[in-house]
Amino acid sequence: MFEPLPLTAPPDARAARYADVERAIESLLEGEDDWVAAMASVASELHQAFDYYDWTGFYRAAAGEQLVIGPFQGGHGCLRIPFGKGVCGAAARTRQAQLVPDVQAFEGHIACSSTTLSELVVPIVAPDGRLIGVLDVDSDAPAAFTKVDQEGLQRVCERLGARFGGAGADSTPPL
Repeated sequence: MFEPLPLTAPPDARAARYADVERAIESLLEGEDDWVAAMASVASELHQAFDYYDWTGFYRAAAGEQLVIGPFQGGHGCLRIPFGKGVCGAAARTRQAQLVPDVQAFEGHIACSSTTLSELVVPIVAPDGRLIGVLDVDSDAPAAFTKVDQEGLQRVCERLGARFGGAGADSTPPL
């Protein structure tokens, strides 16, 4: 476990922390084939590694172009989010990361928490192009996330998509 990295950490310290977290996640998931266990472990590891991560969790792609809450760390989250609604829905619809320094300026933002000021959402895409979920991190600080955070989370999500995207994207993707 890491001492949480502060919001004020310089880009090189953030990059180094993501490298450390990626190695820890790889070690934690070695031999693991359960998607829910993997999401829970990743959410916990990320949440503990950065003090500006106030909500860290997953939304799973479900039938009807809906995202359904998965394992998370922090307060309550929205239970279901339609594709295209809010920051998570935009990431699901476009299959592109959404780096939002000010959630109030994001058209259609869904306020799952009144304290969230900035957000970063990264899609998790299977090798065949199917969306299997999104990783959502929220901060109570404005402009908390940077390109370094985005790049680190994209690497994590690419590995998750490659590893757990072998078949259907329902609530428990076959492994």
